[in-house]
Amino acid sequence: MESYKKEIRLSGSGGQGLITAGILLAKAAVIDGINVTQTQSYGPESRGGASRADVIVSNDEFDFPEATKFDVLLSLTQEACDKYVPNLRPDGIIIVDNTFVKNVTILEGTIYEHSFTTIATEKLGSALSTNILSLAFLVKITGVVSVAALKRAVKESMKPAFAVMNDKAMKIGFDLGEKALKKAK
Repeated sequence: MESYKKEIRLSGSGGQGLITAGILLAKAAVIDGINVTQTQSYGPESRGGASRADVIVSNDEFDFPEATKFDVLLSLTQEACDKYVPNLRPDGIIIVDNTFVKNVTILEGTIYEHSFTTIATEKLGSALSTNILSLAFLVKITGVVSVAALKRAVKESMKPAFAVMNDKAMKIGFDLGEKALKKAK
């Protein structure tokens, strides 16, 4: 079997649920039977400060548990995009929420731009599930974990009161991802 390793950074500001998204992605990898490590960091402010979650998935053992050169970067704020895009691999994928990210500067790689926050607010009545929606998009685009594993991780980890909203958010994210993949062909 060929060695497989993907480094993923989910970035934005505190309160956007990116740490939760990183934990869910790591749990989905475990469900799929993939080796995974997940780390997180956030600023001193619990809301509004810088926030990031790193997830590394591999079918092999890890040499180092933290992401250093990302294969995939999800940025929900301009500040996070500006800060972390220099660490994106030249052939990497960047996914941005163009509700807040207006300028993406990369010379190579693939850029996906969607108004995740606006879509969540308009279709779900709240920006609360932007993290789930954008994570579902990332999973659909990259195939880093299975759709079924992400659905299970969300169902097992999130409060039942948010089940309907999270299911709708995932469906929207998966649908956006499917459309983006068809468009790229």
